[in-house]
Amino acid sequence: MDDNQLDDLTGDVFDLTDLLEYQSGAIVSRTLIDEESATVTLFAVAEGQTISEHTAPHDAIMQVLDGTATATIDDDEYEVNGGESLVFPANEPHALEGKESFKMLLTMVR
Repeated sequence: MDDNQLDDLTGDVFDLTDLLEYQSGAIVSRTLIDEESATVTLFAVAEGQTISEHTAPHDAIMQVLDGTATATIDDDEYEVNGGESLVFPANEPHALEGKESFKMLLTMVR
């Protein structure tokens, strides 16, 4: 898969995990949809990397595609494995940690 817009994938069957490669010591992302009503972003988070605590004004759902993510919402910690999902409620502080590498699809509906 090349790194062009989502339109380049229209009509193709593809595996989301093939759209991004892990990079040692980094978090890589690719926005697939960025519309007024929603954003859909693919992330590859290398082991040991974190997305620090933050809030968002809209609900979001993370779908772990590969690996295992450790997510924190307020003071509650969740282990989310490949094939599992977790909702981040609007305006609630949350964070993510790659205790092992993981890929996720994040959908935020505005």
